[in-house]
Amino acid sequence: MKLLSQYFIRGLLAALPLGVTIYLLYLFLTGTEEFAMWWLRPLLGDFYLPGLGLVIGIGIIVLLGFLISQPRVRRLLSFVELPFTNLPVVKSIYSSLKNFADYFTPNSAQVAQQVVILRMPGQELEIVGLVTRQNLSTLPHGFMPGDRVAVYLPMGYMIGGYTVFVPRAWVTPINMSVEEVMRSSLFAWMARNEPPQS
Repeated sequence: MKLLSQYFIRGLLAALPLGVTIYLLYLFLTGTEEFAMWWLRPLLGDFYLPGLGLVIGIGIIVLLGFLISQPRVRRLLSFVELPFTNLPVVKSIYSSLKNFADYFTPNSAQVAQQVVILRMPGQELEIVGLVTRQNLSTLPHGFMPGDRVAVYLPMGYMIGGYTVFVPRAWVTPINMSVEEVMRSSLFAWMARNEPPQS
């Protein structure tokens, strides 16, 4: 019975990421297909090409990205965001999600996102994190002075993380992308089929 439950859990963990991804793709595809049929049926009648909804959906996303890149549209968007940024509870949720999404948005004006290993002097502990702020001079008074950086330390299974402010000398850049670190942190850096060290 114990072996059966282990097989079940392993199978579930293997199927879950694939199942969630397929389900989200299915929702996107069916939504765009329904939208395309509703929009194009009056124009084309019974003629319809399967997959046209997907093309329209991708086109809308690209168009939205293009529009948001324009300064005038960004200013207009800031007015649309006003209700979300002023209501007490909604403000916290919306601002957190927006800041998190903005951090991963490719932007030429943005400082390159840096993955680092944090090592505290006298400790053999290593923590992988993301430098989220290179300069602390604009923070309120009370923070320790000196050449320091803000490092975000993601927790396993995406249940949050910590931001620590440490001397720049404590961090060492490593050759990993932000996406790799977040993906590895999601499953607590679990190794797959790694041979044990002798």
